[in-house]
Order: sequence, then structure tokens, then C-alpha cells
Amino acid sequence: MQSSFRFINALKRQPVDSTPVWFMRQAGRYLPEYRAIRERVGGFLGMCKNPEIACEITLQPLQRFDLDAAIIFSDILTIPDAMGLGLHFKANEGPHFERPIRDKAAVERLAIPDMESDLGYVMQAIRLVSHECRHRVPLIGFCGSPWTVATYMVEGQSSRHFSVIKSMMYDEPETLSALLSKITQASCLYLQAQIANGAQAVMIFDTWGGILSPQSYQRFSLSYMQEIVHYLKSRAQTVEIPIILFTKQGGQWLENIAATGCDAIGIDWTVDMAKARQRVGHQVALQGNLDPAVLYAEPKQIEANVKTVLTEYGSGSGHIFNLGHGIYPDVSPDNVKAMIEAVRRYSPAFHSKGNEHGSL
Repeated sequence: MQSSFRFINALKRQPVDSTPVWFMRQAGRYLPEYRAIRERVGGFLGMCKNPEIACEITLQPLQRFDLDAAIIFSDILTIPDAMGLGLHFKANEGPHFERPIRDKAAVERLAIPDMESDLGYVMQAIRLVSHECRHRVPLIGFCGSPWTVATYMVEGQSSRHFSVIKSMMYDEPETLSALLSKITQASCLYLQAQIANGAQAVMIFDTWGGILSPQSYQRFSLSYMQEIVHYLKSRAQTVEIPIILFTKQGGQWLENIAATGCDAIGIDWTVDMAKARQRVGHQVALQGNLDPAVLYAEPKQIEANVKTVLTEYGSGSGHIFNLGHGIYPDVSPDNVKAMIEAVRRYSPAFHSKGNEHGSL
């Protein structure tokens, strides 16, 4: 079975010959070939905005590893950057916005970017990668969740306590809702354009949803992701494209996430995979959930932990093997290879004839 069918079929909970595998941040700093490009080209944002470079970086892990999907090399902050907030990245500090959003007037001034002009570099990179990968593996497009993107837009940078945006959430919920609505509108158009240009699956990264209370998560994070899902599922051009939702530290809300209409849920390593499968049943596929720190261990330990994840999910389709979050930058590529080889070695037994539909 071609890996392109394996990944998409698993997302749709259809029979596969083995568990597909890819991993978050699979193109990035842990690869020496990536570091060589960054040394030559310069800053991170400049690489994202150069379609040829972004294509090359996207393809790097596919040239080194036996993977079942590519994910476009980009960033979750492309939308606010295109809105004119002055995004730049500081060494060892992450993203900074020159003009953070702090009041209603600033929200009202925001314009929805044009996907083919303001964000055309992303679309061109997707077209280039799609051309290179069309007979090999599917390409995943992505965006940040409206809540996660808003945290950076309001705080102006990465944050530990999220005091600025949480103050807005409690004191000026209408202002925050207006901001989230604009980000949601842009995100719908953004993912739609990625699909039109060649993305065969999309993922929404809700990195900071887990910092919210259950009530705030539903109102300020999940409801807006659900809007995006409904938008894509209501259009003929995008209805068949699988959608993965991932909320870091969101294991307590799996049933609510599954109810959005998404095709798969990404889960982190704090979630018991067997219990997660019992909770969502056949409603959605599950993606995850190896602890990224396992990749610091010896190959035998990596292999043992891969087997544990596969065993916890059990027999049948509907599982995409992945890390519980992004790969760490100082992990050895040899250990990544050991992880992938272990999935290849042990997962076919969970998809033998008679196990195609799994058991709960």
C-alpha cells in the first residue's frame, strides 16, 4: 500500500497495512541539513517566506526517513504577520510583535489578509512541495488555533502567565471575541487556499488551549476551531479533506473535541491512549502520542516505548503514530530513525486480516 493512501486512510479510519507515522516539527533544527540552510540563508521568517527554501526544508526529512506524510514548513503566526503587526523573531526568545493588539480599536483596524498576495509565499511553497510529493506522500497544511494565535497577538510575544490576554478575556470578553472571530475568518480562508494549492490534509495547532478553564476553553478556543471545521466541511472543494485538531494538554476535553466534526484528534503524552480510544470510540482517529523526551534514550528504550504506544491503541485502523508534541532541537536524527523503524517493524501485526476495524 502506498504511504499516501496509508496516512489518509488512517485519518478516515479505513483499513491500512501498518500504522502511518510522521511527527510534529519533523523539518527543523534537529537536522544538520536544516541548520546548514539556516546558516546560509539567515532568519527563520525569511526561510518561511522563500518558497523554494521552504520547499527544500519540507522535503529534507523525507529524504532521510521513511515517513508517511510531509507538513509544509511554515509558522502559525503567518496570519497576524500578514495583518501588519510587525512580526520578528529574536534569538533564543521566539516571536515578537511590534504592534500587539490591546483594545477594541486595534481589533477593528485589522484587515483579513489576501491569501494569494499577502500569503502567496505559503501557497507557492505548497504548490512546489505538492509537485515533488504527488506520487510519494500527502502534504499536510496547517494553521494555529484562533486562541493560540491570539495569545501572541495580544501578549506581543511568548508568555508564561498569559496575564494580558487573560485580563482581556475576563474584563473585555467582547473585544477578545471580536479578535478571535477575525482570526477564525482568516484561518478558514487560509486553510481553504492551502487545500486549493495542494494540501491533502490540514491540522489546527491549539498549543495554548490547555491553559484555559473548561468553560473558557469551550468559549474561547474550541468553539472557534469548530467554526473552521464546519466551514471546511460545508464546501464541496474541501469536504473530503481530513482535519486534525490538536490541543496540547487537552486530554480532559477529548469528547468535546471529537464532537466538532473533525476527523482526528492529536493527543499529547499525558493522555492514556487506550482510554482515549475508549472515550472517542470510532468517532475520530487518534494521532500521537510518544513523549518527545523518549528520543533522548537508547534505541532499545525507544523501541520499547513505541511498542507501548502501539499496544495501548490496539488493533485496527484509526491511529497515526506521532510524538505528543514537537520534536526537540537537540535530538539525534539516528534516534528518530530508530523510532520510525520500530513503527515499521511492529505496527503491521496490529493490522492483520480480521483486525481492520479494531476493537474497543
